[in-house]
Amino acid sequence: MARVHGASMAPTLREGDRLLVVHGRRVRPGDVVVGELADGTVAVKRAVERRTTASGAGGWWLLSDDPAVGVDSRHRGPVPDERVRAVVLARLWPRPGRLRGPA
Repeated sequence: MARVHGASMAPTLREGDRLLVVHGRRVRPGDVVVGELADGTVAVKRAVERRTTASGAGGWWLLSDDPAVGVDSRHRGPVPDERVRAVVLARLWPRPGRLRGPA
């Protein structure tokens, strides 16, 4: 499980939402994921596209659904595959439901 902090994923997710996540699942463009940004921040973001990191490794470009709020790959760069910790399957509380593609 994961819990949303902040407003960067609005309107898809809100502060306090509780999420069901799965580790080790293949990430696809449009998935909401839990990733660790370059500064160590663990965040819920949308996986937009594959990118190459500064080290040449594969990774993901992770963005907020609300571009005016929060820190994402625009600020910290692509997130290496091994730092994308989980894929979000559904919101469990307070509005249960599966998550769909980009908002």
